[in-house]
Amino acid sequence: MKKNRYLLCLLLCGFMLYYAVPKLSITASGAQGIFSISWLFFALIVIAGNLTGLLYSPKRQKQKMQTPERSRKKLRSFH
Repeated sequence: MKKNRYLLCLLLCGFMLYYAVPKLSITASGAQGIFSISWLFFALIVIAGNLTGLLYSPKRQKQKMQTPERSRKKLRSFH
């Protein structure tokens, strides 16, 4: 289920980049340039985090090793 969330976040980030990159001006001076660079930097962090979660998530085991764990009841002995 987590892989679906990572994939959804990657797709949403890709959509936001597709929409925002033409409107961002990296070469602008002042607050506009700083905002553009910081926005792209944070988008890169989001992509890297979601890719890391997607690629390095533990794989499911097809067959769980079923060890018979019996709960032992203590026998009361009255000597």
